[in-house]
Amino acid sequence: MTRRSSRHLSPALAFAVAAAGIGLFSVMDAFMKSLTLAIGVYNALLWRMGAGSLLGAVAWAAGGGGWPTARALRLHVARGALTTAMALLFFWGLARVPMAQAISLAYIAPLLALVLGAALLKERVGPRVIVASLTALVGVGVILAGQSRGAAGPDALAGAVAILASAVLYAFNLIVARLQSQAARPGEIAFVQSAIVTLILLVAAPWLAHWPPAAEWPKIAVAAALATASLFLLAWAYAHGEAGYLATTEYTSFVYAAGLGWLVFGERVATATLLGAAIIVGACLYGARRSDIAAETMEPTT
Repeated sequence: MTRRSSRHLSPALAFAVAAAGIGLFSVMDAFMKSLTLAIGVYNALLWRMGAGSLLGAVAWAAGGGGWPTARALRLHVARGALTTAMALLFFWGLARVPMAQAISLAYIAPLLALVLGAALLKERVGPRVIVASLTALVGVGVILAGQSRGAAGPDALAGAVAILASAVLYAFNLIVARLQSQAARPGEIAFVQSAIVTLILLVAAPWLAHWPPAAEWPKIAVAAALATASLFLLAWAYAHGEAGYLATTEYTSFVYAAGLGWLVFGERVATATLLGAAIIVGACLYGARRSDIAAETMEPTT
């Protein structure tokens, strides 16, 4: 059996589409930071996820719909709970630290996922990943040390800690996502995931929810549309390109975050953030080059 025709598409095209998806998600982060500052993290996330659920429902129905299996539903609920806590922590922290710094700290998640994959899924992890993980922690320390010497405000350290906690949850999220992708289609995951997060958030609605001001609704709608479009672009890119090659597009988010933070919020990128981000990204790229595992998986297609 020959390779699928999609593999004949230019790898550069798949890379560009993936980078565009990351760019849209970064712009969504800027909208969410603005919403969090205006209406609080809970309401910003509740209404954005609610709007995203509606968009996801349309896409899911267009793809044929269908009720999830029992196993898939359990995974949806587990990932929904993780996503809820992860997002609340991240956007709460994002409102208190510069965007570039928040994105840099979140980069530790992929390495943590590799370690968790070894512990929970029995995936192979060699000394390269251990060295990369320790090096990434050095990068985190550089960013936090630079922050302690700066004048970022009394909530900055708490925001950084919240983002690090979010990154740990995101690493667990990636593990569940691997299992989830084997039990459900992408359209189902996108819709049911958003719906479950919305339902979880609605539990606290009697005490925390309030109707956003009219001026904030356009931001909510745009943030939901950007998140949905980003998911579809990334899904298309990963269907037409090698995962290891496309994974490097994640690091373009630092450029978007630094630019948007400066243009929208007047944030300057500290030297310590640049240095720490470079250390973390370098460690992630080093840890991802697991040639022993890659050699085993690069078998000819039949």
